[in-house]
Amino acid sequence: MPDTQPIALYIHFPWCTRKCPYCDFNSHAVTEAVPEQAYIEMLLRDLESDLAQLDVAPRLTSIFMGGGTPSLFQPAAIETLMTGIKQRMDLDPAIEITMEANPGTTDYGKFAGYVEAGVNRLSIGVQSFNDQQLQALGRIHSAADAARAFTAARAAGFTNINVDLMHGLPGQSLEAAMNDLHQALALGPEHLSWYQLTIEPNTGFYSFPPTLPDDDELWAIYSEGLVHLADAGFARYEVSAFAKDSRQSAHNLNYWQFGDYLGIGAGAHGKCKTLGRLQRTTKTRAPKDYLKAPNRKTSVIDGDQLQLEFLMNSLRLNAGFSWATFEANTGLARASLDDFVQQGTTKGLLAQTPTGLQATPLGIQFLNDLLLLVD
Repeated sequence: MPDTQPIALYIHFPWCTRKCPYCDFNSHAVTEAVPEQAYIEMLLRDLESDLAQLDVAPRLTSIFMGGGTPSLFQPAAIETLMTGIKQRMDLDPAIEITMEANPGTTDYGKFAGYVEAGVNRLSIGVQSFNDQQLQALGRIHSAADAARAFTAARAAGFTNINVDLMHGLPGQSLEAAMNDLHQALALGPEHLSWYQLTIEPNTGFYSFPPTLPDDDELWAIYSEGLVHLADAGFARYEVSAFAKDSRQSAHNLNYWQFGDYLGIGAGAHGKCKTLGRLQRTTKTRAPKDYLKAPNRKTSVIDGDQLQLEFLMNSLRLNAGFSWATFEANTGLARASLDDFVQQGTTKGLLAQTPTGLQATPLGIQFLNDLLLLVD
């Protein structure tokens, strides 16, 4: 048994200034002052509870603060949180520590404080550079705000910045989508998350659906966008993730490579191997209830569910997975996927590599259809 277990940590901050109509995450509009101190204390208590369940000493390789809007919290609160984590866990010297920030909710003077607290990667939720689209998406920032936020983050010392950008927006044309992409690239980020808007249950858009581009327009946006990103030096390594100069997200790679991770915060999820079993944990969802006690629920991932979850994550990656990784993570022989491989390759959605399996470009575009072939 190894002496240490590499592990990632996801930290959920459940508050936003406003709930966006496309968002199905556990986020809640702020109606009063955010209880920073109480929430940080509960996060650390939550972490201690998770750590007590592990049977191997963890080595923390990445931290991701998501939400909600983590940048609603003051730098001093984030520093307290980081100090508490360091007191409880061994951190890899090359650890990646990411914070999500929304341009309309951030005092840009905070950025230097976040850097000082140890945050070394920023993910800015821009979504669009079209002010009308931003209003339709329920965002509270403008295109100018987004550009100012990026500039301020650079000036504060962030050398690794991701921009979140959506396409396939209500009534969006190919020209408008490419204009968004060009403006994002002009800022000079190291990473771009470029993903299509989807209508999810339990969202405002689900109740009142907007008119989205038709399939032909969506395909044109997707196809031309991939060309522009490649021309700009951004390598696609996952369905919607593009990196320049090999600046892939270590935290998200850990998810897609089926690595272990802890999840703390209201509604957070975790997945870890414990006592020879792969277990998922979920935490109390409502912030007010979480602040009383961060109760955890645990379920075992095994059998067909384990196989499907492995494929759902690993096939998102351009590189796919190796058979050795599949067998190590699922306990199954590669022969268990024979029918899946045959169907997927026949349909042009899968390709075998010298060591494993990967989705073809068509398979990545139609990943849900590919996964439906799993027995």
